[in-house]
Amino acid sequence: MLVTCPTCKTEAEWDTKNPYRPFCCERCKLIDLGAWANEDYRIPAEDAHPDDLPDDEDDTDLLKH
Repeated sequence: MLVTCPTCKTEAEWDTKNPYRPFCCERCKLIDLGAWANEDYRIPAEDAHPDDLPDDEDDTDLLKH
């Protein structure tokens, strides 16, 4: 089966003979790892409003559980 390399977009074989799958080579795998290390991949989030945050008193309840 052929898959698209997430880094360079070339087709790579999905096989046990390819130790870098889903990447086509070690270089593409390391590029992706570097992107994770640099926090290039992020999940978007909304800023929390201070009123939505728990009070200090509520924090003690969290520690009990």
